[in-house]
Amino acid sequence: MDMSAGERKGLSLFALIMIGIGSIFGSGWLFGAGSAAQVAGPAALVAWVIGVIFIGMIAMSYAEVGSAYPIPGGMARYGHLSHGPVLGFLTGWAVWIATASLIPIESIAATQYMTSWSFDWAKGLVDPGTHQLTLSGTAVALVLTLALWLTCFWSVQLLARANTVLTLVKFAIPVLAVLALVGSGFHTSNFTAHGGFAPYGWPAVLTAVTTCGVVFAFNGFQAVVNLGGAAKNPGRAIPLALVGALALGLVIYLALQVSYLGAVPPELLERSGGWQGVDLSSPFADLAGLLMLHWVVTMLQFGAFISPAGSNIANVASAAYMVTNLAETGFFPRKLAAVHPRYGTARPAMWLNLGFSVVLLVTVGRSWQALAGVVSAAMVISYLIGPVAVGVLRRTRPDLPRPFRLPAAGVLCPVTFAFAACALYWSKWPETGKITLLTLVSAPVAALVLWRRGELGGSREAGSGKDEGRGGASLLRQFAPAWWMITFLVWTATVSALGGRDFGGRGVLPGELGTVLIAVTAPVFYFWAVRSGVRAHERGLTSAPSVAETAPQAAAALDDARPKATV
Repeated sequence: MDMSAGERKGLSLFALIMIGIGSIFGSGWLFGAGSAAQVAGPAALVAWVIGVIFIGMIAMSYAEVGSAYPIPGGMARYGHLSHGPVLGFLTGWAVWIATASLIPIESIAATQYMTSWSFDWAKGLVDPGTHQLTLSGTAVALVLTLALWLTCFWSVQLLARANTVLTLVKFAIPVLAVLALVGSGFHTSNFTAHGGFAPYGWPAVLTAVTTCGVVFAFNGFQAVVNLGGAAKNPGRAIPLALVGALALGLVIYLALQVSYLGAVPPELLERSGGWQGVDLSSPFADLAGLLMLHWVVTMLQFGAFISPAGSNIANVASAAYMVTNLAETGFFPRKLAAVHPRYGTARPAMWLNLGFSVVLLVTVGRSWQALAGVVSAAMVISYLIGPVAVGVLRRTRPDLPRPFRLPAAGVLCPVTFAFAACALYWSKWPETGKITLLTLVSAPVAALVLWRRGELGGSREAGSGKDEGRGGASLLRQFAPAWWMITFLVWTATVSALGGRDFGGRGVLPGELGTVLIAVTAPVFYFWAVRSGVRAHERGLTSAPSVAETAPQAAAALDDARPKATV
């Protein structure tokens, strides 16, 4: 996870797949099956399939852009490349929030699983009624967050070398858990009892995709895109690693979901009044305890530390890359990209991420389930720029070398964007409102930064040699490529607030009318976004990354003496 071009020897395809799988198997598998079953019943199986199709479409669009611009942490830069600085900051801000939020959620997962320990103090970490962290539980989660962060702060290179071993262990634990649960007694009647296969309707299945950790679980694909620039052959390695990691992830998550649904004792299901009443704080560990599988409980308790710790290697690295990218574009203080002369770590960036993690943990991060919904919504917003960037760069830079080209991009990109728009709506109100507000906070920040830099006209940064002044007209000129995103977020949040009650809205738009509205209008926003990007290129608001960012081998020869930045 070395940011230095000089020290990149080239990740192999296998290593990149291991990074992807290691990120996919974080805390998501510990809670996802239980949360999805509680919301959608046995139809949660469909949610996983929908989730991987959605993420696969997003991932392939990023694979084209990522292989053309193999920049570490590139997901925070692609908006800047396609639309210029303002949209680049808005999307980079969303990507940073989504990535940095993964750091505390892993500690929350480990803390919740501690309640399955036999110690009395461990039982008090989570409120049994609300399943939220108590004061002592929050303190333990803070300690774990700091411990994981410090480990990466000093020893990330050692942990990166051990990533393959950690991933294999993380892979083995859920497989053994599946075999043990199925072998303990599999109740096929659970798939049809208490309301049938989809007891709460198909809207609940769509909600499960974004609020129950499905999108959250597969979000590990970002590690492949963000770190794939260090691969030996990014154009080949990134798409293959994405397909391999997502396919293997789907198989394991489906197996976990099936084993969970079939292993729940029918009497517990009956006593709970259906799947919504089966509310386990540590789903797999609690279920294994009910089935007297004590060795499985012990294994899961071990896995509850291994999985988050392994995933946080990529999380801490990716989050630091996001900060340094935003600092390099000038919207974060450039000091945040500073490299420690001795340890070679981007420590200011890591400190910022730690502070954000702590704030998130003590405010909204009182449980894995609560934070996963907010994080998933932020992730969906960060996905929007992928298909849009493909559409823009295909028109503005047709001769750009593309080691991987998305097939049928003219059709797949608007469809993928529409899918992402619907997924944001499915995140349910008020989460959609919260994450929209949190994202749009970056707009006035962008205006302030541009004003202070004296670059509201954008000409000097683009290299046109002209200074068109500072003023309202120049500000509007800079913001022009970003209005589609601002309008889209406001529109989606409004539809969400007025939408069906199944998606948390007020019911003004009955039934599935909200989803239909979002799906029908999404292509309009997509083509508006592409047109805005093309105009931004024509006006000189965008700029290509440097050779040092896109060609590590060439950059290594330029300056072997520069500091090495490891995150």
